[in-house]
Amino acid sequence: MKPSVHDTYGSLGPFVEPWSIMSSPVRILGIDPGLRRTGWGLITAQGSKLTYGACGVVTSDGDLPLALRLRELFEGIGRVVEATTPNEVAVEETFVNKDAQATLKLGHARAMALVVPALAGLPVFEYAANLIKKTVAGSGHAEKAQIQAMVRFLLPKAEFRVADAADALAIAITHASHRDAHALRQAHLPGGKRRSLTGQAAAGQGLEGQGFSAAAAARIEAALAKQG
Repeated sequence: MKPSVHDTYGSLGPFVEPWSIMSSPVRILGIDPGLRRTGWGLITAQGSKLTYGACGVVTSDGDLPLALRLRELFEGIGRVVEATTPNEVAVEETFVNKDAQATLKLGHARAMALVVPALAGLPVFEYAANLIKKTVAGSGHAEKAQIQAMVRFLLPKAEFRVADAADALAIAITHASHRDAHALRQAHLPGGKRRSLTGQAAAGQGLEGQGFSAAAAARIEAALAKQG
């Protein structure tokens, strides 16, 4: 039985970062893992602007054995990745609760969310739930209703029927907000270890020409000089 993939589509929504260094548009796929429902949301980030692309959920049949349910998620997420063609993927980290069995099942689902884009050669980033809440709603203890309200504010055209899809968009928004920090860390690595966000070797290359504008490269170098 094929997993169910539900899609909705929209357009533009504003998002303001205090300092944006990435000049090229980047398609970000956020994934909120779950064994019963795995939410996904696609946005495009360019500078301080976010554009809503699509969102939905991949479901698995609860009557099937675990192995077949994981296969459904694997295939469903694979179809989402193929259809949305993201440049980068962001996945929520597992929240460990008192129910060990539920946590383990969630871990299985999260493994599918990690391995599918990895097999497609995409860079995958992970974010803790409290960081996602703090980034989107301003508080690490924000309720789901607050998250959904902020997602609608940041992406006014976003249409989602279930919280899982809204959570996935929040994960994508979080990655868009933290991409600059990842870029700075990568740029500060020694030349032999440096890699760009797209996974391409950057040893021996300057910041300019690696997806950074001349002005952005200058700001990065100035920031690193202050740190050093």
